[in-house]
Amino acid sequence: MKTMKLLFAFVAILTLSAFTSVTTEPGYSVGDMATDFKLENIDGRMISLSDYSDAKGFIVVFTCNTCPYAVAYEDRINDLNKKYAQKGYPVIAIMPNNTDIKPGDNLEAMKVRAQEKGFTFPYLIDKNQEIFPQYGATKTPHVYVLQKTNKGNQVKYIGAIDDNYQDASAVNTKYVENAVDALLQGKDIKEPHTKAIGCSIKI
Repeated sequence: MKTMKLLFAFVAILTLSAFTSVTTEPGYSVGDMATDFKLENIDGRMISLSDYSDAKGFIVVFTCNTCPYAVAYEDRINDLNKKYAQKGYPVIAIMPNNTDIKPGDNLEAMKVRAQEKGFTFPYLIDKNQEIFPQYGATKTPHVYVLQKTNKGNQVKYIGAIDDNYQDASAVNTKYVENAVDALLQGKDIKEPHTKAIGCSIKI
């Protein structure tokens, strides 16, 4: 009987580990080097950061179709790309959710949403949910500003896009814009880490 109890306990631990392994990934901290990835874009191409040889860095945004917070930020994400892609910091959007749980976030739905909103940036799917845990993303949206260095892409900012998801006209502090502007000017980022506000990533 004792052996059976131990066996059940062991199986329970393994099962719990399987379901929690994605969420316990610590992810990157400011100053870490981010590894590259190769993910499918809505146009069928496989996209990597290394494809952007002229970029000075990247605004990597984990986002989706179905989260109301992410939807509220769609236009602002598009505006970030329009403002900073030409300055060397393009937006790379990644959809991290499990599409079995959120079918409205599948690749076909992503294509439709991108066309409806006129996305000007790549919209990639983290199909195997391997990339967002590496970054440590937990929300949609969750932003990572990277800067190219001789050693690779260094994480310079992690967190929210700004301080008001409900109303773009009521924003007081534009965290991502401030971070990228500082990098472009060769200055330190005053707030390199903020709290991401959004829906939890579905695993």
